[in-house]
This record gives sequence, structure tokens and C-alpha cells, in this order.
Amino acid sequence: MPQRPTDVQVRAGTEADLGALTDIYNHFIHETAITFDTVAFTPEERLPWLRSHPVDGPHRLLVAQDVPSARILGYATSSPFRLKPAYSTSVEVSVYCAPDRVGRGLGSLLYQALFDALAGEDVHRAYAGIALPNDASARLHTRFGFRHVGTYGEVGRKFGRYWDVAWYEKRLGPGPGPEA
Repeated sequence: MPQRPTDVQVRAGTEADLGALTDIYNHFIHETAITFDTVAFTPEERLPWLRSHPVDGPHRLLVAQDVPSARILGYATSSPFRLKPAYSTSVEVSVYCAPDRVGRGLGSLLYQALFDALAGEDVHRAYAGIALPNDASARLHTRFGFRHVGTYGEVGRKFGRYWDVAWYEKRLGPGPGPEA
């Protein structure tokens, strides 16, 4: 298990973080198939996304910030899973870390803070889509209690090829379900 980051603060994201958050996300757009976005964003284009994650409630944006330098190192979000009302107690979660911080425990730190924040919310399930292959993300989600529930084959095209997406599910709230 990677060592826990030290001198890192996890807090709610603010508009002052938008440039750094956009830079982190744009790296994954340009360099990986982790996201299926194909065109980089400007901070202004990402502003509605940031504002859709308030400080409280089921849809959160948490950032990890290096305390000595104030540099934004990564972020985790919980977003609406689908827009229809019956899905309101389900969220889709994701975590992104600055490229030089991947594999250092930052994703675990962010997810722990996110799931702690969601513990008091009316959220029943969390879902995560993982573009394959991505063994590190699959391990992270499994470590946090997610289980693989299916894979969409060749569902996205990026960099001239098709990619599969594995879907993972985590039970968050009480109620009947497969585990009951």
C-alpha cells in the first residue's frame, strides 16, 4: 500500500482552484484514455462543472492541497449518476491526481475524505466507470469496497481505438440490496 501523503490538506474546492483543477484534468484528456473527453477545457468552460459541486450535499468536489506550497495535487468528486429523479440517491465518483502524484496514496486520501463526507447524505450507491486497462484504479476502488458489476465493451473511441469501461458499485446507505 502506498504511503499516506503528509502535509496535505483535503478541503472543498473553490473557484480559486479552477485553473489547477483544469490543468490536472486536461493532462488526462491529452495523455490518457482515463477520460473520454477529447478536447481540452479552459477554466471558464469548467466553471459550470465546479459550481455543480456545492460545499455540502451529495455532489461534492474535494481537493488535495500541499500545505507548504499551496499547490493543488488532485481532486475527487461525487456527481449525479443520471439525471432522472429516481437516480437521485446514486452518485458517480471519480478521482484525479496530478501526474507526479499518482501512486503515492493521494487517491486513497481523497476517496476517504469523500466517502466520509457522503456518510451523512441521502446517498445509497456510488458508481465508478474505469476505462480499461487501468489496474491501479481497479485496485483503488476494490480497496474502498467497490465491486465490479459489468463491463461495456468498446464503448468509447479515443486515440484511434476503442476502449472498454468497467463499472464498479459501492453500497453507501441503508436499505435492501444484493447484500441484504
